[in-house]
Amino acid sequence: MKYWPRHPPTAVRDPQLSQEDFQRIAQLAHAEAGLTMPDAKEPLVYARLAKRLRQLSLTSFTAYLDLISRPEGRDERSMFISSMTTNTTRFFREEHHFELLSERVLPPLLDAARHGARVRFWSAGCSSGEEPFSMAITLLELCPDAGHYDIKILATDIDRKILGRAQAGWFAASSLAALPDAVLAHHFGPPDRDGRREVSADLRALVTFKPLNLVKPWPVTRPFDVIFCRNVAIYFDPDTQNRIWRGFASTLAPGGHLFIGHSERLSHEVRHQFETVGMTSFRLRAPPPTGGSGKEIFGGTQGQH
Repeated sequence: MKYWPRHPPTAVRDPQLSQEDFQRIAQLAHAEAGLTMPDAKEPLVYARLAKRLRQLSLTSFTAYLDLISRPEGRDERSMFISSMTTNTTRFFREEHHFELLSERVLPPLLDAARHGARVRFWSAGCSSGEEPFSMAITLLELCPDAGHYDIKILATDIDRKILGRAQAGWFAASSLAALPDAVLAHHFGPPDRDGRREVSADLRALVTFKPLNLVKPWPVTRPFDVIFCRNVAIYFDPDTQNRIWRGFASTLAPGGHLFIGHSERLSHEVRHQFETVGMTSFRLRAPPPTGGSGKEIFGGTQGQH
């Protein structure tokens, strides 16, 4: 009897990322989200997208780019932006910001709220939610009945996938490990079988999550008293960074505070409008321009908070 040799199945080759495809990816990432993609990021781009191509049974980056460039690829285009963004955060990251918030910024705002004033905070680029919930914890530690006043935190991010995680309000034990036991007891539920804890109802009541792309029209028309936008602008080119800073300057209330990342710097064009009040912490010197809001910088609004 003759036996024919058995051949292994043909292996599926990983897609190759051409320079042309990489340039298309870089252009799309910049157009959709303001992200800069220098050539040095090509390995990172490949690592993040190759897995997605395999999940979609696509054999080339060209086919993937053609898909997300078509109207019917809108949902996948959102997945593309999620793949291109970096989500690194933790509770009370850059603790000095929260010390300043607690000791100097919040007391007069809370006093105003107790007398009927509207007080608004914005966590721009909130990632998985640790930042806005840290803001809410700081609020409740100073004012346990903050939910009875007109105090709200808007938390936004371009990445709808990570925003869904933030809105769910469940955090792994590893994310909560650095929090004091008293904070866990007061502001989180009991751990589940995996050690995860859910944020309290009081925290949820203070925070509203919404998708927002900082390089597109901002859906805000009324001023904010405090804006946190930390370690977000570093992913933008200088011109986009300047537009972001101008947008914040015109969206803050007179005397409002802006907190940025430790490696970020305000552009020369807006720096004179702010006084330094702490490390990468600023107070708006002058009232915003007449009619000032994000719509003047980015071309329109889609609602208000």
